[in-house]
Amino acid sequence: MKIFIKTFGCRVNQVESQAILEGLEAQNHAITANLKEADLCLLNTCSVTHKADRDVEREIRRIIKENPKAKLIISGCYAMSHKEEISQKFPTATTVFKADLDKYLFEREIDWSITRHQGHSRAFVKIQDGCDNFCAYCIVPYTRPNKTSKPMQTVVEEVKNLVASGQSEIVLTGINIGNYHCPETGADLAALLPKLFAIEGNFRLRFSSIEANTITPALIEAAASAKDKFCNYFHIPLQSGSDAVLKAMGRHYTTAKYLAKLAEIRAKIKGVSIYCDIIAGYPTETEEDFKNSIDFVKQAGFAGLHVFSYSARKGTPASALKQLPAAEIKKRAEMLRSLDKELRQKFAKSLINTTQQFLAEEYLQEKNQTSGVLANFQRVIIENAPKKEGLSQVKITSAKAGICYAKYI
Repeated sequence: MKIFIKTFGCRVNQVESQAILEGLEAQNHAITANLKEADLCLLNTCSVTHKADRDVEREIRRIIKENPKAKLIISGCYAMSHKEEISQKFPTATTVFKADLDKYLFEREIDWSITRHQGHSRAFVKIQDGCDNFCAYCIVPYTRPNKTSKPMQTVVEEVKNLVASGQSEIVLTGINIGNYHCPETGADLAALLPKLFAIEGNFRLRFSSIEANTITPALIEAAASAKDKFCNYFHIPLQSGSDAVLKAMGRHYTTAKYLAKLAEIRAKIKGVSIYCDIIAGYPTETEEDFKNSIDFVKQAGFAGLHVFSYSARKGTPASALKQLPAAEIKKRAEMLRSLDKELRQKFAKSLINTTQQFLAEEYLQEKNQTSGVLANFQRVIIENAPKKEGLSQVKITSAKAGICYAKYI
């Protein structure tokens, strides 16, 4: 068959789609980017916001219109949270829950390992799935309720193979990677890291998003001991800088505990950059709460923010609360995004005249520019230079609008 795969949402979805793609190719099916020639269309979906839902539904309608004869399979978080709506709105579609998708497609279980990450200069390795935190605003524990982890030896072999194939950066990803526990040995993430750092080859390792309360002293120590093999970068969801809102959200820390965690990390990992997720306009967020959030973000010294406008998810406790006006949510989100630009420019300027490790991602031929990222996740452009494969040393020469400019050393 010719199969069209479309992925929405998080890194976990992306790596799962890559594993599915490789499994289908192993069965001699062809992957196509041309929707109209596909025999089967698979959507790996997201439902984290209303916009994510709309994007999925728009794609379903496009497929039904442009290729009505193709078999349409919908999986992922949107499928989990909207099964009845899908059967009513799109009766020709088949809903398959993620836990059953591998057996549905392959008639066997797969371990979601990959040998390459098509279209990416960085390879994402899924080590964990599921969450049971049940934060008041979040749909994920309802769509991915079962916490599982990949066996440690499987992770090691997967990373080893990816490095051998030429991948220079490996990103460990999952729904909550700090909850990683090897099902065979009980090893946690701190115990997994040294096994990965011992792999031969010129590569570096990065965490995807990781929750503050799962970052242990042992994990920080393990990361720090790897030096250049560990990216000096953390993305730690905050969601609010107000203790009152954090409590209402059901988060598992206070602002003081969060700040203490940042201090622990900075004391051990040189030049570390720390980014966070933050939600604008949670239903209980007063003007004073929002001001506290802004003040906290400035105090914490983030390198950047990932701003979400609050979006009620049906079935979550927060969806039953009185919602703030859409205009107010938008205003607060815009203020946070403005602050994000300031933080990114401040961090970019702090790197001028430093030497950094750079991974090229894209060469823009018309501009003779190479774009890529540093270990600390700073975006960098190198002008008048072709793309170099693998990791390179660069010197940062300037910064503009949150982007660094550099030259190869």
